[in-house]
Amino acid sequence: MSAQINIEKLQLLQEEAKQLLKQLIATPSFSKEEASTASIIETYLTKHGVKANRIQNNIWATNLHFDESKPSILLNSHHDTVKPNKAYTLDPFSAIEQEGKLFGLGSNDAGGCLVSLITSFLYYYSSEQLSYNLVLLASAEEEISGLNGVELALKHIPSISFGIVGEPTLLEMAIAERGLMVLDVEATGKAGHAAREEGENALYKLLNDIEWFRNYQFEKVSPLLGAVKMSVTVIETDNKAHNVVPSNCKMVVDVRVNELYSFEEILETIAANVQSSVKPRSLRLRSTGIALDHVAVKAGLALGKGYYGSVTTSDKALMPFPALKMGPGDSARSHTADEFIFIKEIEEGVLTYIQLLSTIFTS
Repeated sequence: MSAQINIEKLQLLQEEAKQLLKQLIATPSFSKEEASTASIIETYLTKHGVKANRIQNNIWATNLHFDESKPSILLNSHHDTVKPNKAYTLDPFSAIEQEGKLFGLGSNDAGGCLVSLITSFLYYYSSEQLSYNLVLLASAEEEISGLNGVELALKHIPSISFGIVGEPTLLEMAIAERGLMVLDVEATGKAGHAAREEGENALYKLLNDIEWFRNYQFEKVSPLLGAVKMSVTVIETDNKAHNVVPSNCKMVVDVRVNELYSFEEILETIAANVQSSVKPRSLRLRSTGIALDHVAVKAGLALGKGYYGSVTTSDKALMPFPALKMGPGDSARSHTADEFIFIKEIEEGVLTYIQLLSTIFTS
């Protein structure tokens, strides 16, 4: 049973959360260019009496009565955004409020989640005798899975037991998340004149491998994340002349991995079935999951929240501890023109995070 919520305190913080989000929307914060929004968040926390720490463009803080003998919960979301697409009809930085919606770049992904988590952190900041510490992290470079985002910050913040990652999930619980592996695949032939029977066409050599990537089905299908999905997305040769047989042909393969396979298992299967050379760009963004009997998931279930597997990748993939992805807003709105979040969703996000933490604290 969760503790009673202080309604007056809640409503005051909810209103402040909306104003903070408007300020963040009005400040461009493309990945690797988040210095200004980092300063806004740092100033906001300081104004509330919180000692804010900065690691490049990552801002983090702990609750007032932090106790090293207690486990710590990470409250994380990001303040970087993608660049606005060309279909915008509104100014992406104007933070326009109309018809119950707040429009602006990053409003849904993931500004609403971020300000809701900051607010829930402030709600409990000075509370004594919490069963867990709280560590707030407003991270950078999430949209590009950059090396100077959450991965850098985790080297400096206190040890974490588990995390709550703010991403737009309609406040349902994403308990599993697909991993992402990008492969550079290359076939090598021999150049020759196209009019004569000369050379070895690298493009033709690659065709069989393309067919394999297109048709192969990995056996294990996740009830949450479905099957492993491989997609050839880019192909190019080493020449542009119409009359030259290409000696080299490259393609890029996007691989979305469920939680039933490791990247190493996927790569071993691919290597055994294709003739071309295969090189993964990175092995960082692995699939993740959190158990249904984990205290955070049980708290969400107690609040009536449903759960599912997420096909999108987040900073959760870079965390070496269990994490629950959950937040206000709708993933379908992310990166769209005239992005928005409902004002009501922000209010519900603040309340839900507070209730979730309250249930965890008293479980």
